[in-house]
Amino acid sequence: MIALVDYGAGNLASVRKALRACGAVLLEPAAPADLDRASAIVLPGVGHFAATASLDESWRSAIRGRLEAGVPFLGICLGMQWLFEGSDEAPDVAGLGWLPGRITRLPDRTPEGGRLKVPHAGWNVARATARSPVPGLQDGAYFYFTHAYAAPVTGATAATTMYGSPFASAVRRGLVCGVQFHPEKSGAAGLAVLGAFVGGVR
Repeated sequence: MIALVDYGAGNLASVRKALRACGAVLLEPAAPADLDRASAIVLPGVGHFAATASLDESWRSAIRGRLEAGVPFLGICLGMQWLFEGSDEAPDVAGLGWLPGRITRLPDRTPEGGRLKVPHAGWNVARATARSPVPGLQDGAYFYFTHAYAAPVTGATAATTMYGSPFASAVRRGLVCGVQFHPEKSGAAGLAVLGAFVGGVR
């Protein structure tokens, strides 16, 4: 059973529908203790990093405990960013700190000085790294993004995307994965990522 955590950061309907299409049996936990019944956790999210403040210490402790126990985890968009130490978008709100580094704003200029629109909204390519691939993510596949802040490229980076400069579009540390893009809105390429996650839980 996969726990789909609702912390008020966006509509869960499309993520719920996509996971069920991949064969997932879902639990929507009402309290941190409900995570004890989950064999995996999905943390979605859209919008401002400050929304993660609703994941208070009881939720943080429960999620960290499950991750330390080896429970698979998938963070989507804001859910991926929350895995890091924090974000310049909301400097007073701490991330989980499972991964080192901070989330920073995307550049509004190319290296050549051309203007870039921020937020980055639309389709872009993800280049998988051999170091720690995310299951189901194909090198060179296109995914749908909508975000103004992004994660740094670190040793946990599983894929990079270029928008002014490279950023981590997917991360992985053991069974803990995150994707900056929205797999539920990315057609077959996105369903492949969700399907691989659901299949791995089984």
